[in-house]
Amino acid sequence: MKIFIDTADLDEIKEAASWGILDGVTTNPSLIKKAVEKMKARGKQISMEDYIKEICRSVDGPVSLEVKGRRYDEMVREAKILYEKFNGVNNNVVIKIPINTAFSPDDEQFEGIKAIKELESFGIPTNATLVMTPEQALLAAKAGASYVSPFLGRVDDFIRKNIGIKHGKMDYWDYEAIELIEQEERKKNIEKGYEGVAAINYGDNGIYSGVELVYDVIEIYEAYGYETKIIAASIRNARQVRQVAMLGVDIATIPFIVIKEMISHYKTMEGMKKFSEDVVEEYEEIFKS
Repeated sequence: MKIFIDTADLDEIKEAASWGILDGVTTNPSLIKKAVEKMKARGKQISMEDYIKEICRSVDGPVSLEVKGRRYDEMVREAKILYEKFNGVNNNVVIKIPINTAFSPDDEQFEGIKAIKELESFGIPTNATLVMTPEQALLAAKAGASYVSPFLGRVDDFIRKNIGIKHGKMDYWDYEAIELIEQEERKKNIEKGYEGVAAINYGDNGIYSGVELVYDVIEIYEAYGYETKIIAASIRNARQVRQVAMLGVDIATIPFIVIKEMISHYKTMEGMKKFSEDVVEEYEEIFKS
């Protein structure tokens, strides 16, 4: 599994790259704005274009840059501008296109899909973002997207909100527990027939977690041989990283704080303290020559 870092903070990108584990970067306009403001607050003046170029130089792997438009023609135009301005820096720019740019059911639903198809025909790699369902991921692959980004954390948030479970942003969602609760509730309603049982539903159209969303996308892509790479996105904690890695996902894009969580365990620190205490003088002498 490749690891991308989900940030536009150059300090975080460069530090993660120095650890030798970084394969790429995913950004969005909000992350870039926040990162540039951080630099300016430190008294470092830098243009937005120069800042993005520095991100591209900092990693020898894909860097996802996102368009801001909603209409097909706007996104294609903006994608071409981003690609022409920044891909020459390190030949690693990927354009993020929302899978669906609609604000309401009355809006046009397929602007993102059309833009993905057009850009890929030009040889501009795309990352279909804001994917919340396997069906959306299927359409992204059909349109030829180079990458697809199912949003694990946001799916978990949506499900928990719907069933009234309070949680912090980084909390792990124990979806297996809620599936067991749903099964027990359905058993209690069995005498009410189909309608009574079907009314007990704690998932989102058959999806009970972001991890399950990734699993379904992998299954669909493998069934039909789609070459679109799957990026597990909106990851909130190290356990999610472990679970998508076990599924065999192509890529996980991970916040800096979660990458740091992945390396830490209290028993590792305890072991280090013990090993250090047990070093005898004769062993120390070996390292003095």
